[in-house]
Amino acid sequence: MTVFTALTRASYKANTRDAVTIFFTFAFPLVFLVIFGLIFKGQEVVETGNGYIDFIAPGVLAWGLANAAAFGVAFTLMQWRRDDLLRLIRLTPARISEVVLARLAVAVCIGVAQCLLFIGVATIPLFGMNVAPRWPLALPIMLLGIATFLGVGLIIGAISKTPEAVSAIGNCVVIPMAFLSGAFIPVELMPDWLRSVSYAMPLRYILDGLVYALAGAGEVGDYWRACLVLVGFATVFTAIGLRLFTWSNDE
Repeated sequence: MTVFTALTRASYKANTRDAVTIFFTFAFPLVFLVIFGLIFKGQEVVETGNGYIDFIAPGVLAWGLANAAAFGVAFTLMQWRRDDLLRLIRLTPARISEVVLARLAVAVCIGVAQCLLFIGVATIPLFGMNVAPRWPLALPIMLLGIATFLGVGLIIGAISKTPEAVSAIGNCVVIPMAFLSGAFIPVELMPDWLRSVSYAMPLRYILDGLVYALAGAGEVGDYWRACLVLVGFATVFTAIGLRLFTWSNDE
């Protein structure tokens, strides 16, 4: 068994051993999907002819992917460091990059499962989401979005020493970003200055990419711009997270 495989298995078990955490990882975002879906049921966006659910589902999905990726790696690294598991891993041939890639592999699996579940629920007759033929383009955006918020999680996990700290810092980062990026409130309803702020939010670009891929709305240029910007965010956040990474709380 390779080091990467062993770390991936360990990360997978760390994420799945708590059934309550797994349940809410999927169920909590679905609650928002159901609430917004019922509120805007049958309503259409005049400019595009899409139903509101075609935009609601990508927004909630973008937030769910970001939330799961950031908190998943942050809680795992904090717990492993506090229990001195990272100190033991350091004594093996494992490198920091393999620890991060193992977490990314688990996060991608969770993200794909979230996406399938969300689209499955959103397309039932009660909500009636119409998935565009270009839906495979959602996969690159998902991968880049997960990689971006994996970097965010690395930073949170590096500076947090307790579960309470992870929860507090993570919520202060992800929840405001969800509102400011348009995941819950359309950016068109925001004042101009706040709309400008949304362009500094990586979640905004995940949403733009998913809307283009799943709803078929927007321009192809916006999609490729979202991909490029997310590459930049993922690179910067991961670099900062690796720079702050420590193998134990004593370092």
